[in-house]
Amino acid sequence: MDVPDTEKQIGINLYSTDTASLGGKLRQEVEDFVVKEITNREEGETGKYLILELSKLNWDTHHMIRSLSKVLRISQKRIGVAGTKDKRALTTQKISISDLEASELEKVHLKDIELKVLGRSKKSVELGDLTGNEFEITVRNIDLSTEETEALLEKTTEEILAAGGVPNFFGIQRFGAVRPVTHLVGKMIAEGDFEKAAMTYIAEPFPEEPEETKAARSYVKETRDFKTGLDKYPLRLGHERAMMNHLIANPEDYAGAFLVLPKNLYRMFVHGYQSFIYNRILSLRIERGLPLNEAVEGDIVCFKNEAGLPDNSRTEVITVEKVNAINRLIKKGRAFVTAPLPGYASEFASGVPGEIEKEIIEELKVRLEGFRVEEVQEMGSRGIRREVLLKVDPSFRVSEDELNPGKSKAVLEFSLPKGSYATTVLREYMKTEPLQMS
Repeated sequence: MDVPDTEKQIGINLYSTDTASLGGKLRQEVEDFVVKEITNREEGETGKYLILELSKLNWDTHHMIRSLSKVLRISQKRIGVAGTKDKRALTTQKISISDLEASELEKVHLKDIELKVLGRSKKSVELGDLTGNEFEITVRNIDLSTEETEALLEKTTEEILAAGGVPNFFGIQRFGAVRPVTHLVGKMIAEGDFEKAAMTYIAEPFPEEPEETKAARSYVKETRDFKTGLDKYPLRLGHERAMMNHLIANPEDYAGAFLVLPKNLYRMFVHGYQSFIYNRILSLRIERGLPLNEAVEGDIVCFKNEAGLPDNSRTEVITVEKVNAINRLIKKGRAFVTAPLPGYASEFASGVPGEIEKEIIEELKVRLEGFRVEEVQEMGSRGIRREVLLKVDPSFRVSEDELNPGKSKAVLEFSLPKGSYATTVLREYMKTEPLQMS
């Protein structure tokens, strides 16, 4: 089955399962998407940091932090989270607040936010301080009978389990669902063209945007009139407006315009470009018939760390003499086949896997040295390897959809390690336009 053009634009060229499309729609209700953080932290009764379990419904993580800090009258920097969670979802995660007594939480009355005290710690909750997430996701409006839905889910699940999981693609969220522009901007930055990069981010319109937004972007794209652009751009486009304000005050400083953005945002552009290249390499590997759950000669594998997750800092090139031993480790979940997110110091595979990696690098005319990003070195990347298989063991249940009479709904449950995307699993079932999964 052919994939939507939207996915081809982000480097995903195929499905790993051969089943028909389930269709359906996600997030018809916010509670249809439930995410619970998995952590190996253990909390005590003493320490500088108050540790809480936060449950939020339809809240953006950054908005939640701002609102909570305002109610408590503290700096946002005193609140720590392990990762951002989906906005249109019911999510549960640990957070820390420094130098706060539990009694002070009595003043917090934010709609659809619950806080439960877990204890105290000498260590704050920090980004990456989790091992994964548990998902319970409802797909509604399925245009099949419950019997047909169940049979299709069963067949797709069998194929996923037989393969050991699904390809570990970067999902559409990594690039922007409505406006998949992140990797395009990153490509221009890596090529040293900050002017084109900035104008693409600020002013390139996309079909799924509101007409008002498209018109504003088109005006600025054609005129470079940033002052009038500020009058036309909706206030919600705060990042673009901040960049235009910088360019009004500092004409031609396109590299500097990126530095007015939050650090975690401006570093995402080059990583988005790397993610696109990785997706293309992974797609070609599958097309060429190379396995994801076995190593072949020339592959680079990484090994399990203490948390049981892939440690991409420990890699090894597999020779013909080592293939059997490494594949025994892969079968036990102690080693993982990888593909590159290329950078200026990338290590590439050899043999057939290496030929695939180099073919994509040459086809896309990737200049590895460009990943140094001399103008803004914080944007640069040495490169890293990422495991190609996302291990998952989904379960499901099917019933009639009470919100859409005559249609079916399916509830899928699975756990994923950090850094992976639920939509990467869901796309193998739904096989539909990514916007239907956003």
